Amino acid sequence: MLIDHHLRGTLDQMPRVARELEELGFDGLYTAEAAHEPFFSLALAAEHTKRATLFTSIAIGFARNPMDLAQTADTLQRFAGGRFALGLGSQIRPHIENRYSMPWTAPVPRMQEMVAAIKAIQHAWQHAEPLAFRGEHYRHTLMTPFFDPGPNPHGPPHIWLAGLGPRMTRAAGESADGLLVHPFHSELYFREHVVPAVEAGLATSDRARTDFSLSATPILCTGSTDEEVERAIAGVNVLLSFYGSTPSYRVTLDAHGWGDLQGELNRLTKEGRWDIIPTLITDEVRETIAVCGKPSEIGALVAARYGDHVDRVGLSIPYDAPPATLAAVVDGFRSS
Repeated sequence: MLIDHHLRGTLDQMPRVARELEELGFDGLYTAEAAHEPFFSLALAAEHTKRATLFTSIAIGFARNPMDLAQTADTLQRFAGGRFALGLGSQIRPHIENRYSMPWTAPVPRMQEMVAAIKAIQHAWQHAEPLAFRGEHYRHTLMTPFFDPGPNPHGPPHIWLAGLGPRMTRAAGESADGLLVHPFHSELYFREHVVPAVEAGLATSDRARTDFSLSATPILCTGSTDEEVERAIAGVNVLLSFYGSTPSYRVTLDAHGWGDLQGELNRLTKEGRWDIIPTLITDEVRETIAVCGKPSEIGALVAARYGDHVDRVGLSIPYDAPPATLAAVVDGFRSS
């Protein structure tokens, strides 16, 4: 099981942060599209690391078009020496329409078409064949030598699709090279909903499990001191309440009979009561969805949660964890 960590910080901090995380033993570094775009940090990380896989988790697909994403991914794959993977997510309708001013359509078929379009563009570049992709949402039929980067010496970068609900999760198994499981999940939801959906998608695409990368990103609640644990609980409760307020992520709460919590959290966010929503996260909810334990125990707890169903885990740590605590977490993974 490979271990990944969020590459957070400002651009001027990236060289140092990336080096330190790789030296701590992390196998991959990923960025998220939130307050900042997700690609520049990975370019800096590529220059200052040697072995870590670098990927977006996630870049918002519907804020862009397939050609734009194909070009960016191809450039980073070349610069990183073959260590880049393009992780895409759909986001939700209010953000696509009102934050990005882009059209919204049914997300699952559109995301599958986006992946197919990017792969068609990559194929045209890699094999010097005409570009002829025609879909319902995207049409790419023009590629002249002036705009063709030519074959990527490291091969086209993989495309990993983010999902949580059964339809998007199955779509990843059908269309993408891997799945990035959203952090807002429990062991029960993962085993009873995610795994079967991936298997169904792979069966539809007639692919073996070995042809597919499955990555889960559990939320960790850990600390080496009482003060660190208190800070972790506060940070995890904020993140869980934010995710829990989103209708698309209700599936995890429904699996445990907590669906009404999503409605209450959502109502409070619409009223702007962001300071209140973390208080609705009970110890039971936190300890069910997040992985909670001492730093040295996290590796064994994660292994028990996922078994042999995942290839890599990305650690979601929504608070400042000191290097010594991170090192203890990594050591626990290696010894579990």
